[in-house]
Amino acid sequence: MRELGMGNANAAISVLHCLGLRKGCSIGIELETKVTIIDQDQEVTNDHHNLLGAILDCWRSRGLPSPSELGWRVESEIPIGQGLKSSSAVACAALRALNSCSFAGISDDEIADLAVSAQKMAKCSITGSLDDVLASMGPGWKLIDPSQKSSKSIIMEGKLDSNLSVIICLRGKRKLQISPESFSQESFLFERALDSILQGSPLEAISSNGLAVAASTKDYEAMRISNLSIASGAISSGISGSGPSIAVICFEDDADEISSNLSNLGLDVIKTKFSRSEAILEGHF
Repeated sequence: MRELGMGNANAAISVLHCLGLRKGCSIGIELETKVTIIDQDQEVTNDHHNLLGAILDCWRSRGLPSPSELGWRVESEIPIGQGLKSSSAVACAALRALNSCSFAGISDDEIADLAVSAQKMAKCSITGSLDDVLASMGPGWKLIDPSQKSSKSIIMEGKLDSNLSVIICLRGKRKLQISPESFSQESFLFERALDSILQGSPLEAISSNGLAVAASTKDYEAMRISNLSIASGAISSGISGSGPSIAVICFEDDADEISSNLSNLGLDVIKTKFSRSEAILEGHF
């Protein structure tokens, strides 16, 4: 077995859920996915939507070169199905791996558009998750218009203090079916989050967005956990994606105590940081 190319991408958390107002915003965190292309077929576990097949179909439909025979090896630190953008990270890392092994030389914007198309084709995202895709490929947050191509989608962008701690609370498998209509019914709550972003306060937006998603999905337990986290000293707290995970942002000095409090509630926690540098774009072998 020979390695032909490799690509990396990272997890992200939500600042503004795209279903609320047809605008989205996410920010990367330091949980990584690495995809390696090898020269023979290999079974990939947990690819329930056949996302990797959709990625290859989208790549080849553009007339881009690829090995006639290939397999995928996926190594990921990102919990699946928790709202932490694991699908976007796999899509971006896999496309970067294809870019490296084929020497196609396509840009990050082109990779982002292909990742959106592949996620829609695989039906693992309603919107294509352009905000999540962009957050998976580099540091900082980007408010985007998902109706546009990646190169023209960014409305506003910025970065957060990389010294802040990000605590991810895992709550098992998602139990609720996501209804786009339920999100639009809470538009006034999502507007509060959007206003915070536009005023340069994305941390406030994380909490407001979390409240809006919790209301949309009737996840009252998430509201309680977020409120307890803020009462314990967190700066912001809210559901990421459509849940069920909750992202808690705090100062580094408070991270251990807040993590302990969350663990005492029976929650599994992961401590990480906001992404501080560009993900490794690709590797050649």
